[in-house]
Amino acid sequence: MSYTPDANRYDGRMTYRKCGRWGLRLPALTLGCWWNFGDAADLDNAQAMLHTAFDHGITHFDLANNYGPPPGSAEVNVGKIIRGMPRDELIISSKAGYLMWPGPYGEWGTRKYLLASLDQSLHRLGLDYVDIFYSHRFDPDTPMDETMSALDTAVRQGKALYVGISSYTSDQTREASKTCQENGFPPLLIHQPNYSMMNRWIEDNLMATCDALGMGIIAFCPLYQGLLTDKYLGEVPSDARRKKQPGAPLRDAEFSDDVLAIVGQLNDHAKQRGQTLAQMALSWVLRNERVTTALIGASKPSQIIENCKAVSNTSFTDDELAKLDDILKPLPDLLPESVWARE
Repeated sequence: MSYTPDANRYDGRMTYRKCGRWGLRLPALTLGCWWNFGDAADLDNAQAMLHTAFDHGITHFDLANNYGPPPGSAEVNVGKIIRGMPRDELIISSKAGYLMWPGPYGEWGTRKYLLASLDQSLHRLGLDYVDIFYSHRFDPDTPMDETMSALDTAVRQGKALYVGISSYTSDQTREASKTCQENGFPPLLIHQPNYSMMNRWIEDNLMATCDALGMGIIAFCPLYQGLLTDKYLGEVPSDARRKKQPGAPLRDAEFSDDVLAIVGQLNDHAKQRGQTLAQMALSWVLRNERVTTALIGASKPSQIIENCKAVSNTSFTDDELAKLDDILKPLPDLLPESVWARE
C-alpha cells in the first residue's frame, strides 16, 4: 500500500529538543520498535504504528540488533516499512551490546562484535547508514578505547552519523567521553538510560554528568513496561507481558498490592491534571529539558496518538512535584533491584 505522510505532521503538535549541546533535534517522543515489530507481530499493525507516529511528528525510530522476537526481525520489518517513507526526515537508530549470535564474538563491546553487528543491522534495515549507533551496554572486559574506537570507525566509514551509549553509569559515561576527546573520536551525542517515575537512578549523578558533557538523554521505559498506564489499574490482565513473555522486565514484586496502590494514587493525580496516567508519566519525564526525548513502545496506533498529547503539558507546579515525590517515596523499598544500570 502506498503511503502519503500527513501534510500537517510539523504543525506544532510535536515539539523537538536539541540533543545536548549538539544541533540535532529529536522529537519529544521517540517510537521504540521492540516487541511489536518482530516476526511474531501483526506487520500491518506495525506499519500502521510507524505511519501514525510519523504523521504526528515522531521522526525518530529506535531499534537494536536483537529486537524481535526473533532477534533481528524488528530491523528487517521496520526496514521494509521505512522504504516507503521519506528517509531524510527520519532518525533511525540501532544498538549492539547484548547477545546476538553464539560464540565469543556475539555480544559485549569489542570492535569485532560492534562493527560486524552494525553491518548486519544495515543489511537487515536495507540502509546505507543509521543516524545514531549505540554501544548498548558497558563491557567490563574490553578497554574503553576499543569500544569507543569501534564507534569512531562506524562514523568514519559513513555507516553512522552520530554515536551514543546506553545504560552506562555516570563514571563510565565520563570515561567514555574522555576517551573520545583524548583520541579525537566523534563526541558522544546521547545517552539512553532507563528513567521513569518508578526508576529515578539517573537523577543522582548521570543527568548532571550528561549535562556537563553536552550529551542528550533519551529515556527508555518511561512507562515502566506498562505499569504506568491504565493497564494495571484494575485486575492484572491475562495477556500481561509478564505472563506472555517469561523473562520480561516486569516481575511479581512489581505487581504487589503496595505498588499497585501507588500506581492508583498516581492515576488519581493524573486525572486532576486532565491527563491519563501514561500521559502524566511521559510529561513528568519530559519536565526537565535535559531529557531530549522519551522512548515509548506501543501495541496499536491509538496508543501513540494518546501518548503524543503528553507533549503539550509538561509543566508541573512545585506543589505537584512535592506531592508526586511523596507518593513515590516508598517505591525504593518496594521494588526489586533494577535489572538496568544503577550508580
